[in-house]
Amino acid sequence: MKISKIVESRQYSVSFEVFPPKTEDTRESVTKAAREIAALKPVFMSVTYGAGGGTSEYTAEIAHDLQENCGVPMMAHLTCITSSRDHIQEQLKLLKSKGVDNILALRGDIPEGFELKEQNYHHAIELVRDIKAFDPDFCVAGACYPDTHPDSANQKEDIAHLKEKVDAGMDFLITQMFFDNPVFYSYMYKLREAGVTVPVHPGIMPIVNAKQMKRTLKLSGTTLPERFRRILDTFGDSETAMRQAGIAYATDQIIDLFANGIRTVHVYSMNNPAVAKAILDNLSEIIG
Repeated sequence: MKISKIVESRQYSVSFEVFPPKTEDTRESVTKAAREIAALKPVFMSVTYGAGGGTSEYTAEIAHDLQENCGVPMMAHLTCITSSRDHIQEQLKLLKSKGVDNILALRGDIPEGFELKEQNYHHAIELVRDIKAFDPDFCVAGACYPDTHPDSANQKEDIAHLKEKVDAGMDFLITQMFFDNPVFYSYMYKLREAGVTVPVHPGIMPIVNAKQMKRTLKLSGTTLPERFRRILDTFGDSETAMRQAGIAYATDQIIDLFANGIRTVHVYSMNNPAVAKAILDNLSEIIG
């Protein structure tokens, strides 16, 4: 069930990210949405870990449910910045017991007021090394940033740190969302020039309302091309028009990526089955 091997057999494919419930009272609705996305049979799905690992108790559970009951290969996010090494070991044992062999290894966001101590994890590379030491058969993915990681001084430094993570044992990379494909192509050239040779799956976020866009930009630091700004200005006040335009824009990005040699695209679904289905419907004759 290693995702790195599964995607090799596909000419073009789409995967989806979902997030677990934040509270017990949303568990049923979130699980239902995730299962509806799984029913679309993406090449794989990933389940986030939550800010500071706050929803970590549900991550392994949902990943196991979708893999066992929906037949979709699953990848569990695992963040380390607020975790002890003992806790990470317990999480790895849990994932292994659930049959989840794929992990997206992340540092995670540093919570406001959290004080890093010497014994804490400081970088994702430490997590990658611990995962591989626990079980070298885990398939490990990592995150990368076409618009540069917000904590990096510059892109050159960011790519140098990324190469260290890859060399520690990463099998492939998934990018932060971006809205300008030429930025991604330029980034890919720099990665290959720096010796980062693992597959890179572009991360695409369909923006279906203007408020979502503002939150997205605040969290990701991603830049917007003028073309997309015009779409927001023109259609942002209409819920239905912005939804249609946002899905069309994301679809156009994906088609262009496929046409330029990318084989797998990771879509940030925001747990929205209708948007996920619309994307796949638009690509039906391309991905089969």
